[in-house]
Amino acid sequence: MIQHSSHIDSLDPKGVIIGLTIILLWSVSLLFLLSWDIDWTNPLVYLAVLVQMHLYTGLFITAHDAMHGIVSQNKKVNHFIGWIAALLFSYNFYWKLFPKHHEHHRFVATDKDPDYHSSGNFLIWYFSFIKQYVSVWQILLMAITFNILKLFLPTENLIIFWMIPAVLSTIQLFYFGTYLPHRGESTNKHHSGSQSKNHFWAFVSCYFFGYHYEHHDSPGTPWWRLWKVKEIYQNQKLV
Repeated sequence: MIQHSSHIDSLDPKGVIIGLTIILLWSVSLLFLLSWDIDWTNPLVYLAVLVQMHLYTGLFITAHDAMHGIVSQNKKVNHFIGWIAALLFSYNFYWKLFPKHHEHHRFVATDKDPDYHSSGNFLIWYFSFIKQYVSVWQILLMAITFNILKLFLPTENLIIFWMIPAVLSTIQLFYFGTYLPHRGESTNKHHSGSQSKNHFWAFVSCYFFGYHYEHHDSPGTPWWRLWKVKEIYQNQKLV
């Protein structure tokens, strides 16, 4: 019998520190990159896009953990950090994401699951996923922000380091956090798969959310402790 760590993890003060660190890293990185002289022969340009993509994904994962109440034991602080993280990710609205994500957990891999598409087709499923979470208001706010910022910052930098990483991050989140874990038939109680144990790749690919069965089975465990759950479950041969 697995003893879930949700209560212990939800009281860990490191959640606030880690959440704010991701927000700070994303902000500082973006501020630097928006004024950086782009040299297309410099491989660091392409690396910077990937780093910014990963930090965007970190914003979403921070908001996600807040939806599970595990960024802070203080509800107001928890939801505020989640709200900020979601807003910075292309004006996602935390309180719109909140019920949809809990529907995903409640009705995983069914027609009531907003993250699921029975076709199993990557592109159809991805666009269905995007339609659930992207609104006209977001697009409008992004367009307004872009047109204001380009008065002061290079347009090329805005596109390369602000817009493209955000789009790439949605693909990263979808592929590793939704498509791979929930495609095909799963006979377990969470209808979720789990990637093989490789903690480095699990972090780089999607903040350990490739360990997806573990997340569904222990939703009170923050992303930065999912690798521990993987170790326990693998030792007990549960996944």
